Amino acid sequence: MAKPDKLDAIALLKADHRKVEDLFEKFESAKGAERKKALALEICTELCVHATIEEEIFYPACKGEVEQDLMSESYVEHDGAKVMIAELVAGSPDDEFYDAKMTVLSEEIKHHVKEEEKPGEGVFAQARKSGLDMDGLGERLKARKEQLLAKFKAEGLPPPTTRSFTGHKLQQGHTVEAKAA
Repeated sequence: MAKPDKLDAIALLKADHRKVEDLFEKFESAKGAERKKALALEICTELCVHATIEEEIFYPACKGEVEQDLMSESYVEHDGAKVMIAELVAGSPDDEFYDAKMTVLSEEIKHHVKEEEKPGEGVFAQARKSGLDMDGLGERLKARKEQLLAKFKAEGLPPPTTRSFTGHKLQQGHTVEAKAA
């Protein structure tokens, strides 16, 4: 068994999930634009770091060991979250859809976590069954996570890099107000 100060890959990733879940709960009850903005930045930073270490280290290690459809879905879910994160980082709690975007991001992440942690058939269960070196992966994930946290703290969050979204041109519309019949 791993030393207490050492987490295997799945334990590390699950710890990240619990931390972000807690931050989403704090955001839901937060009052004031300054507090909401600080929590949003913390959530977005944690999610960016987590997605990066999964995409750079964990998911490639799972290639051929975890169902490809599940892995593809994981990448698309990350990409959707990255777009929402970019919106939140660029926005302000005073913006019309800010809280709604955070709610949708929270729901997307809850779904993603459920898919990864699903007993018996989720990404983590399949990876564990494959016999991958979870302690070695955990060390690599932890080291990269520390690098990214330091970098993002110093430089801010980078623009999102997506694998599955192709960058469509979108037009900005306006909220359609309900009309009384």
